[in-house]
Amino acid sequence: MIPPRFTAPEMRARLTLIAASYRRLTGRDLIPAGADPVESLWTAPRIILAHGTEPDPIFLFGNRAALDRFGMTLDAFTAMPSRLSAEPLHRDERQALLDRVARHGFIDDYSGIRIAADGRRFRVEGATVWNLIDAEGALHGQAATFDRWTDLA
Repeated sequence: MIPPRFTAPEMRARLTLIAASYRRLTGRDLIPAGADPVESLWTAPRIILAHGTEPDPIFLFGNRAALDRFGMTLDAFTAMPSRLSAEPLHRDERQALLDRVARHGFIDDYSGIRIAADGRRFRVEGATVWNLIDAEGALHGQAATFDRWTDLA
């Protein structure tokens, strides 16, 4: 079941932007053509997450797969600054990634260590990270998707 917060018009528009920006920047489809973007993003078997443009960006979306991998509830995940998904040791690496995405629009070769709520560490492999840019070119945040990771000891 899709969380009700994602079906509100403003949030539906933000989620639609995740898929539209991905298509615009990468030339690939994140969700099936013609599918409902909210349902498709929420139920995708791959991890999809996004944060806004706040000075310390907060996750605005994590799909069911992301919540499972990070071991968090939707409320907890969407209240967390995205920088906290990386260990303190790796936050400089994360910032370099975000700066690279800001310059190029997207990257599709990101690998890095993330940490779940219970402290489990895992290495993300081959992630695509992209800017959330609307049709007028305004930046609304960044998003990422991946379906490969390795659990670390």
